[in-house]
Amino acid sequence: MHRILLAAAIAGSLAVTASAQNKRENKVRADRYKVTQKGYWIYNDLQQGIDRAKRTGKPLLVVLRCIPCQACAQLDSQVVERDETVKKLLDQFVCVRIVHANGLDLSLFQYDYDQSFAAFFLNADKTIYGRYGTRSHQRESKDDVHIDGFARALEGALALHKQYPAVKKSLLAKHGGKPLFPVPEKSAMLRGKYGPKLKYESNNATLSRSCIHCHQVGEAQRHVFRSQGKPIPEKVLFPYPHPKAIGLIMDPKEMATVKAVKTGSLAAEAGVRVGDKIVSLEGQPLLSIADIQWVLHNTGETAKLNAVVKRKGTQQTIVLTLPKGWRRLDTIAWRASSWSLRRMGTGGLRLESLPAAERKRLDIADGRMALRVQHVGQYGTHAAAKRAGFRKGDVLISFDGKTDLQRDSDLLEYAVNHRKAGDKVPVVVLRDRRKVTLTLPMQD
Repeated sequence: MHRILLAAAIAGSLAVTASAQNKRENKVRADRYKVTQKGYWIYNDLQQGIDRAKRTGKPLLVVLRCIPCQACAQLDSQVVERDETVKKLLDQFVCVRIVHANGLDLSLFQYDYDQSFAAFFLNADKTIYGRYGTRSHQRESKDDVHIDGFARALEGALALHKQYPAVKKSLLAKHGGKPLFPVPEKSAMLRGKYGPKLKYESNNATLSRSCIHCHQVGEAQRHVFRSQGKPIPEKVLFPYPHPKAIGLIMDPKEMATVKAVKTGSLAAEAGVRVGDKIVSLEGQPLLSIADIQWVLHNTGETAKLNAVVKRKGTQQTIVLTLPKGWRRLDTIAWRASSWSLRRMGTGGLRLESLPAAERKRLDIADGRMALRVQHVGQYGTHAAAKRAGFRKGDVLISFDGKTDLQRDSDLLEYAVNHRKAGDKVPVVVLRDRRKVTLTLPMQD
């Protein structure tokens, strides 16, 4: 009887999975049909876009989009459907839409690979005018992107294009260094599993398996260090820090305008004020929040960044001082690629910081670890914590003897950089107010 019930449960699970897969793949095919039928966008062909930009003298807009992801779906729809807010601006660009990371030139397209919508504004010679596309929540994006802000970025890119090549020197730093691998499918983690193109004409299962998702690029970058038994550099583990990590709340409807400044933050200490328009950062002209993130991403362990701001009609320079460990002010818990980190360091646990009222009720002092298990992985390597006895609702108060890891991100960083696969880590949890000690295995 138990075998029959188990078989039925597995069959039901497979049916749900197949249904979800078909829905995703149908969306991918429908997107290509809809967009190519209207003829405004060049689809999955960057070289064709470059050739047209050279012939016409127009700048390039390249949109990179993960179709199944719902985050940024509204903005993506407004852009691809040529909303009235941006229609006339888009007419002045050669527009290219790319919906997979297969074959992506990683020496050119360097951006936050956990984004589900990213845009590049380029010259036909591949000089980058700027980037657009920011998200700091697993599903929501309304605080980071808006069609009005996208319009302002388009206007800024057109202004730079009109001044080109006189402004080329100020744009050189918008290009990154040599990537760890030239295209995603040549990384050690993805090699042999994927080709340079999507297999549209195959069945849904094959189409799904042929697609490299953007977040896999970030995972493959971390794999380079993890597979060699090396710590993952903070730049790779905490990529593209969000401006709010240093206290800057930017207006998503504007180009690079400060909407709020967090009290006591690094931005507040630097003297940034509400309403400041950040014209440039480290000499780079800014078109969006993503351009700020680009500068932050390529900043060292410590830095003094020169920001030129326009305030009440005048320009002045503000120095943003970033101390050692500043990257860790950001959070990586929302990222799709954090799922692989959870497999490595928490055995599939998703954790959340306990609210102040509950900390008080459990008599946990400020500054001490209090991470509640929000989700326990159920399958494969993501069920390692489940097999070790962890339960939803458990509150972690000690991990490997550490009691000061206050955020999910802090624990993930410690686990993957201070413990190796095969290590057994003691974890103390509160369960019904009782202390329970469990042993969590670290994994590849």
